[in-house]
Amino acid sequence: MASTPTSNDTPIAEILKEIDEGTEQLPDFQRGWVWDDERIRALIASISNSYPVGALMVLGYGGDTVHFKYRPFTGAECASEPEKLVLDGQQRLTSIYSAMYCRKPVLTMNEKKKRIERYYYLDIRKCLSGVTDRTDAIVSVPKERIVTENFGRDIVLDISTREKEFAHEMFPLNIVFNYPDSSRWLDDYREYHNYDTEARETIRQFNDNVLRVIQDYKVPVIVLDKSTPKEAVCQVFENVNTGGVSLTIFELITATFAADNYELRKDWEERHERLAQRSQLKGVSATDFLTAITLLIRYARNRNSGGEAVSCKKKDILAISLSDYQENADILETGFFRAANFLQEQRIFSLRDLPYSTQLIPLAVLFAVLGEGAQDSIIKNKLMRWYWCGVFGEMYGGANETRFVNDVVGVVAWINGGGEPDTVTRAYFQPTRLLSMQSRLSAAYKGVMAQILKAGALDFISGADMDFTTFSDQAVDIHHIYPHDYCEKMHYEKEKWNSIVNKTPLTARSNRILGGNAPSRYLEKLENDGHIAPEDLDIFVATHLIEPTLLRGDKFEAFITARAKSLLHLIGNAMGKQITELGSEDVISAFGQSLE
Repeated sequence: MASTPTSNDTPIAEILKEIDEGTEQLPDFQRGWVWDDERIRALIASISNSYPVGALMVLGYGGDTVHFKYRPFTGAECASEPEKLVLDGQQRLTSIYSAMYCRKPVLTMNEKKKRIERYYYLDIRKCLSGVTDRTDAIVSVPKERIVTENFGRDIVLDISTREKEFAHEMFPLNIVFNYPDSSRWLDDYREYHNYDTEARETIRQFNDNVLRVIQDYKVPVIVLDKSTPKEAVCQVFENVNTGGVSLTIFELITATFAADNYELRKDWEERHERLAQRSQLKGVSATDFLTAITLLIRYARNRNSGGEAVSCKKKDILAISLSDYQENADILETGFFRAANFLQEQRIFSLRDLPYSTQLIPLAVLFAVLGEGAQDSIIKNKLMRWYWCGVFGEMYGGANETRFVNDVVGVVAWINGGGEPDTVTRAYFQPTRLLSMQSRLSAAYKGVMAQILKAGALDFISGADMDFTTFSDQAVDIHHIYPHDYCEKMHYEKEKWNSIVNKTPLTARSNRILGGNAPSRYLEKLENDGHIAPEDLDIFVATHLIEPTLLRGDKFEAFITARAKSLLHLIGNAMGKQITELGSEDVISAFGQSLE
């Protein structure tokens, strides 16, 4: 168990010395340094005014529990193993170290995000002025230490030598914590000005009121013991990180594997490039992959020994070993590809139309566990039923780690002769939900569209099957059957006309012909423009679970009722269970009649 964190105020000079010597470094999951010139000047101004700049957090390094790849701060040159890793404060410390300790020019950015190299100075006169804002007394100059204007033709400030620094009364900040060099500069300043009384008084005030404030500056440092577990490091980093960017599990494991010279990021980028060739898998993130591989690893261990519970929470993911990852990554990748094939068979062709991206995790793990056996008809039917229960039962909308586990364990047990898994048992579809499904933000909405395609929907004009080729080439999308403009003109209830009941997948060409016309008129236009016989068009329309006579007669209410019944039957078949409460008061109130 990790010990309680300790906190103490530490001189910034001590911290900078440790950074320079390599005693204090960064874990490899920390982002690169990104602060711009203006922000660096503001930070220096705060320190010179003794204003607080926030606490730092460091982790003791070298324990058996925490083993990350580490790297020095930008500008530091050291090859030793650190004693501490900075978890929070990288940007501030790098800025302070680069501008006020390191002798190299600071590589930063201007207001236009252009890369520039700068040295920082204190304007002595402005620092001692009672009216000048301290930020204005922090001078940033190019690495040549010459400031020009008029495209370099006119020199505004030249402090390229010590004598010129003395003449312009500009103190170089990168020696402020080097006390011998700092003292020598002050002595040389006095000598340059011939020990003039005013010069001596100026430099005394500057030393007492500015330099010593900087040199004596302290920051609160929270220290985590080296025994702190990785999941705690991750949580702490997310809670306190002041850069506004959360640490991901992937980055933490990347740093862990890097300590064994394994480039997880490169491995993932290559895998992601392969996965992204399938549209349904483009949204699979590194964390999704790690969650899935943890689930696969823990399931295999539980099946083989029964001793370790199946789990894929954050602490479980962080506990996977490099050997675990290497042994299972290819198997899981194949599982994701098989999941994509399965989705295509369900007429889910793209990431945009994927009901739940989260359900991909257990789906891929199931295909990885089942292997070639998943192609058996009985097994595939159970997988389909589980999948659609998850979609229409809307079971994957919240926290999902427990459901991932229950579904993988439960579905495999079900396939092997056990009872139905929790998702299948609990899935329920309320008939009135059809009317509240108004946009593709709903997983069930996307599911209905896929089921209509799977049921054999044909293009209104060509009669072509809406398979993957037609879907891609003909720009198939979800459109209103009774057009939007027509419905508004007729003052139909928006809850009905904008719901999934009044929508279907159509090619871009068919939808253009529909326009804003009444169904009776656009059917006639389809016949004329598409050269379709009326009886053929009726067949094509019927494949969308639409009664053609209700369109030809512009009978909106009857159409809504009939199609709602057809969609509920379709959903029930996909879930493998009968939709109930078709004649309830809620249904009658919503649809104007029973749907039985």
